[in-house]
Amino acid sequence: MLFRPLVASLALLAMTAVIPLSNARAADAEWRTAVSALGKPKYGPDFKHFDFVNPDAPKGGTLNQIAQGSFDSLNPFVVQGTSAAGLPGGTILGGYLYDTLLSRAPDEPATNYGLLAEAVAYPDDFSWVKFRLNPAAKWHDGQPITVDDVIWSFDTLKAQSPIYNKYYHDVTKAEKTGDREVTFTFASGGNRELPSIVGEFPVLPKHWWEGTDQSGKKRDITKPTTEIPLGSAAYKIESVDFGKTIVWSRVADYWGKDLPTNVGRNNFDRIRYEYFRDANAMWEAFKKGGFQDYRGEPSIGRWMRGYDFPAFARGDVVKAVYPQRSSGRMQGFLLNTRRDKFKDIKVREALNFAFDFESMSKNAFFGQYKRIDSYFSGTELASSSLPTGKELEILQAVKGEVPEGVFNEEFKNPVSDTPQAQRDNLRKAVTLLREAGYDQKNGKLVNTATGQPLTIEFLADDPGNERTIGPFMTNLRKLGIDAQIRAVDAAQYAARVNDYDFDVMAIAGIGQTLSPGNEQRDFWGSSTADTPGGRNYMGIKNPAIDKLIDKVIFAKDREELVAATHALDRVLLWNYYVVPQWYDDRVKIAYWNKFGMPEKQPDYIGVDPLSWWIDPAKEQVLKAHAQ
Repeated sequence: MLFRPLVASLALLAMTAVIPLSNARAADAEWRTAVSALGKPKYGPDFKHFDFVNPDAPKGGTLNQIAQGSFDSLNPFVVQGTSAAGLPGGTILGGYLYDTLLSRAPDEPATNYGLLAEAVAYPDDFSWVKFRLNPAAKWHDGQPITVDDVIWSFDTLKAQSPIYNKYYHDVTKAEKTGDREVTFTFASGGNRELPSIVGEFPVLPKHWWEGTDQSGKKRDITKPTTEIPLGSAAYKIESVDFGKTIVWSRVADYWGKDLPTNVGRNNFDRIRYEYFRDANAMWEAFKKGGFQDYRGEPSIGRWMRGYDFPAFARGDVVKAVYPQRSSGRMQGFLLNTRRDKFKDIKVREALNFAFDFESMSKNAFFGQYKRIDSYFSGTELASSSLPTGKELEILQAVKGEVPEGVFNEEFKNPVSDTPQAQRDNLRKAVTLLREAGYDQKNGKLVNTATGQPLTIEFLADDPGNERTIGPFMTNLRKLGIDAQIRAVDAAQYAARVNDYDFDVMAIAGIGQTLSPGNEQRDFWGSSTADTPGGRNYMGIKNPAIDKLIDKVIFAKDREELVAATHALDRVLLWNYYVVPQWYDDRVKIAYWNKFGMPEKQPDYIGVDPLSWWIDPAKEQVLKAHAQ
């Protein structure tokens, strides 16, 4: 299942033969109010609200937020242009503007409850799913949300968007099977995640997109637009200053405000995003106040030493830490294997030996971070030790197609905790590079066959990244590699990443839910490696990995899913597509002290700002201090 974390991605299976759905077959499945990929949902059919929210939370006030870079479009469903904050951005969810058939629970993994759909049904073999629409659901213009809207949205997004096409490729048909019922047929059975994720695409207003704008020009969903689109969710776009600001306003008569999934949430009258050019400007804006009311703090150095400004000293800014159990993660230097220099696994492994995490942890991270040693770090899905049992059985099917270390050696990152260990790791890197056909000439590492020097450019979107990338580049230069960093603005960064125009993505994360599934194809599947704007950043084309992804997607139960994920994780690690970096299993936030909050935050995602509200008394104190 897709999760929106640092980076969000999508994928699905190749189409096979489809057996038409019969009404009799459809009638066999019972209607449900929730779907869980992990077992029984936490909340029953009569639940009133999520446990963590304050159902009586007051409404009002403005949540100020910031975004980096710029934007020039309000259509997030095309590759062209850069869409505004608050719109769906690389995910299948609806952002602030669009409701989805199902709503993802913030306090439990892989579970969805009714939103546009009041009920959902699917058979034991997971070969199809049907939804019954809530008769109260309506667009912001008052028109009802219909089955035709759902079908048109699905067909349109799948046809024009590479992301949606890959993610829903195994969904072969959407059809109307009742006045308020829509049924989706799957290419095959056994994909337990599909009923949930089909409920997560944004439903769009067919009548609006097929209509004309104020000038009489027909709208075109295949192109960027500057016209404010019609939506259905708790917020709508109030105003836009392209490239600078977007303001969202709460819809007073929002049709779904009393649904259990919305009670106690969506409390701000307005959500305002101001755009800044880079991360340093964003930090300065936060310290000043009035631009960003809360922020997740990604920098441990800043967390430990940077909060020494007056507002924090007098208590106007507060730091808080919450446990984060929602995901594993791979964060690292992502190597673009489309480039010839990274096709050799020995080159990729050598780079891992050149990375000195221990010195960086001591000198830059205050010893607060853990080294990433899995694509699912921090969860039960992370592989460890040697494969046994069901995992070993799964791996036997790809024996001979994967590195031999998968079977007989525990994967471990090199450790550089002493000067001798640092020297030994660099020597190992030299050995691997020589085996890959490189040798030093006049201080430069040169390919002995082509005579070309080995150069590596790190693509970054923040000049401040050089502080953490610099030590790694220093070690690479010791090996004779010409290592440089290229920091570009947010728009250039997005364009280059979309076109896979990079050697190494400098600091990039790939979030993972506790229920991995169809999105794994978009991350690592051969079919997505050359799709522009996709999430297979490393360009992985590996038949063995494709087979293991299938094992994850079609796992029959939780035990098999865990085993298959262990196998996939292990093979990814032993192919050295990434130089793993670091992670923190906590959510660190800082906020201006203007909020009321529930007594607890959701255990699963760590923090849910949409359950907060503005406390007028606290806000007045901040205003007085600012004078």
